[in-house]
Amino acid sequence: MTENNSENIVHFVGAGPGDPELITVKGKRLLAEADVVIYTGSLVPKPLITGLKAEIHNSAGLNLDEVFAIILSEWQSGKKVVRLHTGDPSIYGAINEQFALLNDNDIPFKVVPGVSSALASAAALQTELTLPEISQTVIFTRRAGRTPVPEGENLTSLASHQATMMIFLSVGMIEDVVKDLLAGGYSKETPVAVVEKASWPEERQVRGTLATIATLIKEAKITKTAIISVGEVLAEGAPPVLSKLYDSEFTHEYRKGSPKQ
Repeated sequence: MTENNSENIVHFVGAGPGDPELITVKGKRLLAEADVVIYTGSLVPKPLITGLKAEIHNSAGLNLDEVFAIILSEWQSGKKVVRLHTGDPSIYGAINEQFALLNDNDIPFKVVPGVSSALASAAALQTELTLPEISQTVIFTRRAGRTPVPEGENLTSLASHQATMMIFLSVGMIEDVVKDLLAGGYSKETPVAVVEKASWPEERQVRGTLATIATLIKEAKITKTAIISVGEVLAEGAPPVLSKLYDSEFTHEYRKGSPKQ
């Protein structure tokens, strides 16, 4: 390890969900400073990798060893390497196996978080995922497909909590998703929303209930790159219970409440 690359750090950067302005200030600076950028295929916003001084590698056609070979070679040359992941790297980012290889080779790295597509979906739907007395828990999950899920984490089991659910990588199985959620205890009237390509110019939203959403999604021909949001927090209109935070009668550290006259 040379003195130069002993101080060089590989950065894993969250690119955000699609809108190129939804990258962090730090992430954008690291991209501008990078000598090498390895990005995850077509889902990284093209403006983020356009006009950079860095050498650009698209990892869509590469396996883990090929990606790591680029990182290792460029880092050993003293170059600044950025691994650019869609959304937030920590959610379905396949980063742990990359970290293991870096650790095995004593390559220092840091992670810069990004805006998850789940949070971009909530913003697009103009909803709060946690509402008093409705849901104080948000479950990020996916339905088992080619990638299995651990026992006890299937949608039917998770649905029993009646919490807000943000379901990734599953819209192509929407009929099965609905069956699982109904079997877990959600009613047919439970609000559901699907946001395809949240924050992209071509973003689409489809709202319905568990009784209607599968048909609506089939009609819209949405098969991938979408988040399924489920729960009573999606009900349109004013929430039935308001937060205590801004309640005029509620006292907290910074404000004394005033009883109603």
